[in-house]
Amino acid sequence: MARILIIEDEIDMAMGLKDNFEFEGHEVTIANDGETGLKLARDGSLHLIILDIMLPQKSGFDVCKELRNEGISTPIIMVSARGQEIDKVLGLEIGADDYITKPFGVRELLARVNAVLRRMPYKENQALLVETIGKLTVDFQQLLAASDDGSSIDLSHKEFELLQYLLLHKGEIISRDALLDEVWGYEHFPTSRTVDNFIVKLRKKIEIDPSKPRHIITVHGTGYKLV
Repeated sequence: MARILIIEDEIDMAMGLKDNFEFEGHEVTIANDGETGLKLARDGSLHLIILDIMLPQKSGFDVCKELRNEGISTPIIMVSARGQEIDKVLGLEIGADDYITKPFGVRELLARVNAVLRRMPYKENQALLVETIGKLTVDFQQLLAASDDGSSIDLSHKEFELLQYLLLHKGEIISRDALLDEVWGYEHFPTSRTVDNFIVKLRKKIEIDPSKPRHIITVHGTGYKLV
């Protein structure tokens, strides 16, 4: 069972999703505007947030951005009637874990929810506990990270997932397409820029000199390798 927050101003849709999620055994809370949703989303016991983009008081983009800036790494699936590629890219780059365009089938959304929940890095069956990479030490069970000077470092949920995948495949050359498929859950996403941007973010937190990386190495024309 997962604790799910739905932030959606269309009452009928929110209630319909709530009914379907509860039928699957999940516990569901609803917020009908961005401000209320943001307050509820700060609850550290949530497992997933379904977040509409077009909301009263505060947009879904702003809610997502504020949560990630506060270090809240709860997985987020963005929902929108806007299907432009730029909206999808923006949503993912500010920290969303998935993006689905209205209208959509409930089965598709449930499949995406299950995929995100399966990839959550703090599940008990994950092999990684605490790992040190460069100047960063990461506790994958508690979703905490610290620099070598002891200061706390904020990692988004997606950064935890990406780093975990790289660690589990240490020494292997991993293509951008494979990372998009395995970490983001997309078999074919329109751009590899998303992966590159997240690698840049991780290098700033791991490498002593991000311009001369020693841990996350670029394999030109292919992808990346953690060494």
